[in-house]
Amino acid sequence: MQPGAIYRHDAFYRSIESGELEAKYLVLLARLPSGDLVSRLLTSRPHGRPETPSCFHGRPYASFFLGVLGGPLSAKSWVDLRYLDDFDEFEFRRRLGTKRITPVTSLRKETVLELLDCAAGAEDTTRQQERAIRNALAESR
Repeated sequence: MQPGAIYRHDAFYRSIESGELEAKYLVLLARLPSGDLVSRLLTSRPHGRPETPSCFHGRPYASFFLGVLGGPLSAKSWVDLRYLDDFDEFEFRRRLGTKRITPVTSLRKETVLELLDCAAGAEDTTRQQERAIRNALAESR
């Protein structure tokens, strides 16, 4: 569980239309001192998110452009930099064990460094998350 690791969460939210549990992809950014995991969701929907610059803090949505990662992520992808609750490490590991969360891929080191720097400066990143992300950035260099 390293910064830049991408996972698929098979039951991240319940669809309003169908009532079924739906999957989401997420990328890990850092570990808080409590052990909780800071992450952000991936999206393939542009909705005004630019490809350049890859780090974007503007409106309508702050994001980081990843491009096409391959495998199940066959469309252009962005990291959505809006706030996301931190994951309890114990619960995350439990869901890994039950295959509810599965590893998909990891980002290249250069991309991880850029993403961490971008996410640390995002408006929705809390101070605690920012400190953890900047620590992860320093450790990754």
